Amino acid sequence: MKYIDEYRDAQAARRYARAIADTVTRPWKIMEVCGGQTHSIVRFGIEALLPREITLIHGPGCPVCVTPLELIDKAVELASRPEVILCSFGDMLRVPGSRTDLLTVKAGGGRVRVVYSPMNALEIARAEPESEVVFFAVGFETTAPANAMAVFQAERLKVKNFSMLVSHVLVPPAMEAILSAPDNRVQGFLGAGHVCTVMGLEEYPPLARRYRVPIVVTGFEPLDILQGIYLCVRQLEEGRAEVENQYSRSVRPEGNRRAVEIMRAVFEVGPRKWRGIGEIPHSGLRLREAYGLYDAERRFGLADTAGSEPEACISGLVLRGIRKPFECPAFGTRCTPERPLGAPMVSSEGACAAYYRYRRSDGDPVSAGARENSDEKGT
Repeated sequence: MKYIDEYRDAQAARRYARAIADTVTRPWKIMEVCGGQTHSIVRFGIEALLPREITLIHGPGCPVCVTPLELIDKAVELASRPEVILCSFGDMLRVPGSRTDLLTVKAGGGRVRVVYSPMNALEIARAEPESEVVFFAVGFETTAPANAMAVFQAERLKVKNFSMLVSHVLVPPAMEAILSAPDNRVQGFLGAGHVCTVMGLEEYPPLARRYRVPIVVTGFEPLDILQGIYLCVRQLEEGRAEVENQYSRSVRPEGNRRAVEIMRAVFEVGPRKWRGIGEIPHSGLRLREAYGLYDAERRFGLADTAGSEPEACISGLVLRGIRKPFECPAFGTRCTPERPLGAPMVSSEGACAAYYRYRRSDGDPVSAGARENSDEKGT
């Protein structure tokens, strides 16, 4: 396909792999931040092209995966109320809470609707004023501007039956939490290109300087990732720790200023708990006091609850890059996309889902037939 095939050219990929091999002289551990990058790495067998000195570590870059268990439970509680229509993107429906998931609530008669935009949820609220319409606002900085605009429009149009259950997380604080952890192994980052398309690059140089790690903002196609790895390895070998923009076709240093303005007008920064990781200071967004009317947790008096992951699930270790999915005893047996124990097996960007679909063990790619069967099942 035009404009995609050029970033999947096999000969160019081999040239980048050779350039990486010619540059590296010692072992390096590099983390890709985004789950979309993880899926490309696993799907296209990028690790197999790399010299043994390079270890790729999968990061927590899947907003569905890191949405706290407690917020899934709150979404389930809201969806179970007869007066509520809970609107959500489809990838949240099968994420397990402590007791059940949204898809099960929907099957039992709950009014759960899949939408493609928060503006769709606002339209539903205007069309059905007798119902309380709640949008489950999940995502990184990439989806926050659109969610902010929906709240802004609801306020402008005086729509009183619309609110949001907010679970926005921010990438740079998570990167800092990883780098400052006692068990940190990361020596360089492939930054999330879509986040930087919105936010720009200004948050990353302080991290690179403080922790002496190169950060290469990278796209999602195979050549993007291989070029990003090459640039990161070159910095590591030269003893540099700078921010480079591989994804320059989409990312401008200043980002999208209009998107950032609306996001900051409606949301403010606060602490946020990350599923499998714990609370990270200044890593989340919440509605400002001026828009408190649209805060579903406040509107419905949702109390904080404490949930726990199944003992067999090691998703927290996977999200922190400490373990690979196939190192989990439940992987592919007790935990599958049809019956997931943890969120990384459900999400389209989850590491466990990527390994289940494309690579069941270390060096063991899934056959084409098995991939087709997974596609037919919707996994």
